[in-house]
Amino acid sequence: MPDALSALPPRLLRTEEAARWLGLSGRTLEKHRCTGTGPAYRKLGGRVVYTVGDLQAWIDAGVRRSTSQPMFGAVRGGRGL
Repeated sequence: MPDALSALPPRLLRTEEAARWLGLSGRTLEKHRCTGTGPAYRKLGGRVVYTVGDLQAWIDAGVRRSTSQPMFGAVRGGRGL
């Protein structure tokens, strides 16, 4: 039997909701969006929305096993973007 939830579209989060989900401020997420260092997003009319899957993928891109690993593609902090 197919999973009933798999037929639903992905949940879309506005900037403030996505920032709260990530544990960031909305302003930090906006800065990431402007510099291109943040998670993938979509524009629906004038609204910016994020899927939970895109937020999780952005988090996963920052996984490191050592402090000596290169920072290419890393999730960076809000300061010094």
